[in-house]
Amino acid sequence: MKRFLFRVKQFFLQVKRLFNWRTITDIAKRQEWPLRLADRLGRGHGRMRLLDTLTEPPPAPLKPDLTGWENESLAAVWIGHATVLLRVGGKTILTDPVLSNRIGLGMGLFTLGPRRHMRPALTIHELPPIDLVLLSHAHFDHLDLPTLARLSKRITVIAAAGVSDLVGNLGFREVIELRWGETTRIADLRITAKPVVHWGARTFRDTHRGYCAFLIESQQHRVLYGADTAYHEQWRGTAKVDLAILGIGAYDPYVAAHATPEQALAMADHVGADSILPIHHSTFTLSREPRYEPIKRLLDAVGGDNKRVVIRRIGESFEK
Repeated sequence: MKRFLFRVKQFFLQVKRLFNWRTITDIAKRQEWPLRLADRLGRGHGRMRLLDTLTEPPPAPLKPDLTGWENESLAAVWIGHATVLLRVGGKTILTDPVLSNRIGLGMGLFTLGPRRHMRPALTIHELPPIDLVLLSHAHFDHLDLPTLARLSKRITVIAAAGVSDLVGNLGFREVIELRWGETTRIADLRITAKPVVHWGARTFRDTHRGYCAFLIESQQHRVLYGADTAYHEQWRGTAKVDLAILGIGAYDPYVAAHATPEQALAMADHVGADSILPIHHSTFTLSREPRYEPIKRLLDAVGGDNKRVVIRRIGESFEK
């Protein structure tokens, strides 16, 4: 069976080499039927994608130690890409959970889309009990249905406006949508949707979908999960945060939707962030810049204040 699956995989890799997928995508996104098909393929839960697990990516460089996690007042672990495990105000939060080997359209036995460069720092079975999931927008590298389908359904989900239909049939106890400026309370936490410069459509035609950052506030701490955004100044005036979680990759050539490392640092300064956790780099190839260029540029920009960048590799953790 493994030999058969390997041959099927090799066949599709050869087909992929024969076509310019960027050209095909540019044509398809202007046609109605391919967009309807993409929407249907993008709603799969990944149960049959056996080829995705045939070859595992290499392990993450570090394995986090969660001993005493439940006692932390503010802690974070970078699991990979935009997926961060947070401990704030006595609650455990998971941002944009993506733990699959590949992201993209479900094609039966495999996923059509980018493959991880390395495995997540924690598997689903290694996660502590999750209280809250944050979904910033519907892009495949932030909203992965195969991952969400495997999480406990007792979790509360807070999502950008217009996203709940994608997760509504997964059985979560509660799905709350927020528009920019709206706030909800989960026990002692306040979660507020903040503006970003990005877009929310998952398959080009569903332009009604929202996109946002999240400000997480407890009695002791404030955390900004910046998600995906180009440079902007709309966070100015936000009260000082303890930790800013900001994307620093996929800016070449998509600087209109993703900040450069230097721009991310400037936005961290807008909110007076004591600590910076850079995300959205080193995990998937989504753009043209070299894989490790974003983190190098951020550290160069921070200069002598580089201890402010508290996590640099997948699997590293931060406590305050």
